[in-house]
Amino acid sequence: MINAIFEQFVEASPISVMVRAIMERIFSADKLDELFEDTAEKQYTRELLFSSVVGLMSLVVSGIHPSVNAAYKALEKQIGVSKPALYGKLNGLEPKISQALVRYSHRELAPVISALAPAQTAQLPGYPIRIADGNHLGATEHRLKPLQATRSGPLPGQSIAVLDPAQLLVSDVFLCEDAHAQERSLLPEMLETVQAGQVWIADRNFCTRSSLTGIAQRRAYFIIRAHQNLPWEALAPLESMGRSATGEVFEQPVSMTHEGSELPFRRIVVKLLKPTRHGDTEVAVFTNLPMSVSALKIAELYRKRWSVEGLFQVVTDVFSCELSTLGYPRAALFVFCVALVAFNILSTVKAALKAVHGTGKIEAGLSDFYLVEEVQGTFRGMMIALPASIWQLFEQMSVEGFADTLKEWAAIVNLKRFQSSPRGSKKPAPKDKFDPKHPHVSTARLLKQKKNKRSP
Repeated sequence: MINAIFEQFVEASPISVMVRAIMERIFSADKLDELFEDTAEKQYTRELLFSSVVGLMSLVVSGIHPSVNAAYKALEKQIGVSKPALYGKLNGLEPKISQALVRYSHRELAPVISALAPAQTAQLPGYPIRIADGNHLGATEHRLKPLQATRSGPLPGQSIAVLDPAQLLVSDVFLCEDAHAQERSLLPEMLETVQAGQVWIADRNFCTRSSLTGIAQRRAYFIIRAHQNLPWEALAPLESMGRSATGEVFEQPVSMTHEGSELPFRRIVVKLLKPTRHGDTEVAVFTNLPMSVSALKIAELYRKRWSVEGLFQVVTDVFSCELSTLGYPRAALFVFCVALVAFNILSTVKAALKAVHGTGKIEAGLSDFYLVEEVQGTFRGMMIALPASIWQLFEQMSVEGFADTLKEWAAIVNLKRFQSSPRGSKKPAPKDKFDPKHPHVSTARLLKQKKNKRSP
């Protein structure tokens, strides 16, 4: 009977089944609780397990439950502690624990995506790419006592997220509870994770002497937009290298001195066909990649940095990455990291769809919103109909077996249900001057007038 019900869910909502199976695989209670014990410095487990907190908050972030309070009411028996105890746990979760959760999700899901697409084409063969970008969490409500006297928006923290563009997974995150601290204060911690051979792509906020030399000293490479305050010396004039999709590309050798050492690198300038939204007519980037990687290729790689901005758009618009009711910085940062994990789960689902239906179809017109909305509408009923024991099989599967199962389910998905509906730009209609004597109008009368004008 259970197998028959399971197959009905597979046929009716394969996307929901895929998400639940991936969650079973990466939200293993034993693995998550072990991660907590290995990472936590001050917090410890009394009655509420870290795995229970992650499971509950994943349902809130994904929109399956509208709030922490609603999720607690639905799962009170499984949680087994009072609501204040739950909030106390959330408010005290150390940033290192939240960071470890994101790293863990990448470590678990990267092999699955590799198994789904073993022949994927690298953007720069031989060079693993990482794209880094900073983000401030949105202002919260003024619920905390110290916030009640201020009219300013209280910011609970900031982060630097690192995207692995080859697999579209968030590989790392660096967190700061002080939202007014400089974003650059997180760079030393980020530099410690740089590995030899990697290429790091970032915007001008990452363009400092210490970050450029730090990446180079680790035998890694950078493509970082030039900051106007960074001192450098031209070793030769700019030379035209051809045209790209966005403008004419120039290159010159330059150097920079830091702590008595000279660092030679290349300066790539794109003179844009159209100004940026900030009015810039050219974009300059620094790189220490070898000359075998052309200036045109470097300009193209930097242009694709927008993919990390797409990540932030997904976790903001599709997932509830910022709960305005959670004012404590540690709770807010944890929720943001759970949203990054949800993004990684969604990327794994899309990787399975690409493996079956083709990358072009998925990237061209599949809506993340409709995919998540499908899960939101089905998940709670599926969890009632299908007991937890039926999902344990997917945690124990081999990577290759699990990837094959995801592809079987992906083949059933009707892509038309999840196609995006892009709107073209609309010219705003001219409006009459506001008449304070007639502040309201009758919609029915206006529609009737319009209909009468069209009638012959």
